[in-house]
Amino acid sequence: MTDSSDVDSGTRVHSDVNAGVETDTADKLVFTDVRDVSLQSVSIEDLDPNGVIVETTVSAISPGTELLVYNGEVPEQMAADATLETLNGDLSYPTAYGYAAVGDVVKTGTQATDRLGEQVFAFHPHQNRFSVDSDALIAVPDNLDAETAALLPTAETATNFLLDGSPRVGERVVVFGAGVIGLCTIQLLADLPISELVVVEPIPARRELARSFGADRALDPSASEDIFSSHDPPGADLIYEVSGQPAALNAAIDLVGYDGRIIVGSWYGNKPTELGLGGDFHRDRITITSSQVSTIDPDLRGRWTTDRRLSVAIEQLNTIDVEALITDRVPFTDAPSAYNRLTETPESTLQVLLTYQ
Repeated sequence: MTDSSDVDSGTRVHSDVNAGVETDTADKLVFTDVRDVSLQSVSIEDLDPNGVIVETTVSAISPGTELLVYNGEVPEQMAADATLETLNGDLSYPTAYGYAAVGDVVKTGTQATDRLGEQVFAFHPHQNRFSVDSDALIAVPDNLDAETAALLPTAETATNFLLDGSPRVGERVVVFGAGVIGLCTIQLLADLPISELVVVEPIPARRELARSFGADRALDPSASEDIFSSHDPPGADLIYEVSGQPAALNAAIDLVGYDGRIIVGSWYGNKPTELGLGGDFHRDRITITSSQVSTIDPDLRGRWTTDRRLSVAIEQLNTIDVEALITDRVPFTDAPSAYNRLTETPESTLQVLLTYQ
């Protein structure tokens, strides 16, 4: 009796569930304590009829959310992500976290044989091999390589920022933070007919990248206080705060103009955040909106779904200079060093990829 399919030398074959590719165990990256990660052996669940096993080729580390988990800067009892089945549970240690894996389907259940051999993306923690329902997989288009596909969550987040901020023709837009998310957002904004795009970023190398990604100006925070002060009307129309630093939100409040909009894409975790709301904030009718990619803006749900947004994000991956974002490729077996690089050398580290072959 045959109830699964697997890949053997590139040829589709049918076999007993215990034959073919060895998929009984896998290595998973686990955050065990503050700044402590390790690879642990885990069992792979038996396949359901619609299940598949994916052998990972590359996964992307989130330099924002994952570093909060790594550094112990998230509320422990907070759900990892209630919208993703692969990230169930909370963020207390030990925990597996990550959501950008690309690999090949090497084994399938009886109802998913059409996916055998397919290159796919999965919102799944870092693991060299894993089982998942085939409906949770996203097929990687032929025109995207695995490394580019691993940045799909980044492109989707940047796409969500534009949907939430609704930048308008002729507006003055500021982006605080030129990390991976910020740079992707900058590149998407640069294609719009806005009046001026200014980036505020403390690291010189990132400011230079921001200019190459389409920013009209890229400034150190110390030089950003008077942006647009002489314009009519003064101030920025729209600001994106994606630096991950609570102090930047205060700077954004000071910089935005009357009836301006601030989109907060940063997740501060449990970093203390003190806002200065005693100045012009109240009289200026400033709107501050939290933006998170797990959901769609309620005002857009009549026309937009997460599937539609994801399709747009996949298209945008072709316009983003992914190679300029990737600074490090680290073998999965050396994963602890990757998190150390992101924490200790942010001036030279942007996107880190874990490689599995």
